[in-house]
Amino acid sequence: MDGKVAIVTGAGQGLGRAEALELARQGVKVVVNDFSPGGSENPAEKVAAEIREAGGDAVVHSGDVADWNSAQALVHQAVDTFGSLDILVNNAGVLRDRMIFNMSEEEWDLVIRVHLKGHFCTLRHASEYWRNKSKETSAPVNARVINTSSEAGLLGSAGQPNYASAKGGILQLTLAVAQGLRAYGVNANAIAPRARTQMTESLGGFDATDDGFEIFSVENVSPLVTFLASPQAAEISGQLFIVYGRKITVVAGPAIDEEFSVDDKWTPDNVASELEPFYKKRTPLSTGFVMEYEPVS
Repeated sequence: MDGKVAIVTGAGQGLGRAEALELARQGVKVVVNDFSPGGSENPAEKVAAEIREAGGDAVVHSGDVADWNSAQALVHQAVDTFGSLDILVNNAGVLRDRMIFNMSEEEWDLVIRVHLKGHFCTLRHASEYWRNKSKETSAPVNARVINTSSEAGLLGSAGQPNYASAKGGILQLTLAVAQGLRAYGVNANAIAPRARTQMTESLGGFDATDDGFEIFSVENVSPLVTFLASPQAAEISGQLFIVYGRKITVVAGPAIDEEFSVDDKWTPDNVASELEPFYKKRTPLSTGFVMEYEPVS
């Protein structure tokens, strides 16, 4: 991966930091993004310095990924500084947890904006760059996108309707990008990590260990991200991976549970006669997933 160029958003701490550091260890040049409003010291500066001190190449972008112009400047910075863009790791996010009946409009808008629009804006400008490059060279660009979804986007999360909706949207965005950019040589995948970060450290269970092994360490996630960013993942696209501890789970696409039909046409009565017995035998909200550790993010 020597000489590849990556953008990692939300890389000042937590998952993004671990991903940026691991990519740099593999020889990747990294644009370390983390939003720093008001001119305050940006933690991304420390991450970039750590990369450079270890002999790698890194620069900092302090802009808001959910801002159209800022995201465009982020992509341009990677290309102008290092000559190309090969890898986009979207990680930036925030939490504003509430039950749906207590959530404010601002709490909804902020989480959807940072997570979902933040993924869109960087993808929009990166995909334009890759499409143009592929057309200019008449060759695939061999680029990689790794988006950050969540099990909440699959299963829902009662206290996180904004977050669950954003993460579900990111999964569908990933699938659309994988389909839409395949012709240009871009692979797009999503991860659903369970990790102890600033967003989860106040929640119970994320300090779990197994004989000294930290189950929810962010360092357990970054190797998968690095693999998905590598040439070895050339045949992998449009996939979702649950990752934590010593486990990587490949999630299958939606499957048909049961199919019902009638000889004539549907009426309220025969809908009831078909569906009511079926749901008496199963849990209506059953997802089919069995979790060893209860996911909270």
